[in-house]
Amino acid sequence: MSTSEDRSPLEETVTPIPHSTQGESECEHALTHLYEYLDSEMTADDELRMRAHVAHCSPCLAELSVEELVKQLVRRSCHEQAPASLRARIHAQLVVMTTTTVVEVR
Repeated sequence: MSTSEDRSPLEETVTPIPHSTQGESECEHALTHLYEYLDSEMTADDELRMRAHVAHCSPCLAELSVEELVKQLVRRSCHEQAPASLRARIHAQLVVMTTTTVVEVR
């Protein structure tokens, strides 16, 4: 039996899952939002909840670890840059698109 002295501050203050689960299990919901977590697209509160969940859920922690490894592998393997001429053409088109979509407000 654990006492409040055995618990970390994170366990006492954070509900361990982001957003409402709307009928999903906590694990299904955590895995649905895994990429938001990995891509730092969560609010700080949701990030804390996700960390709290995976800290207590071995299957979700394992899935998180696998996905982190895949992202690292892709990042290492795909470090080529587009040729300068292609980058310049894309930049020029973006500038044209930006200037043509600006709406004049009167």
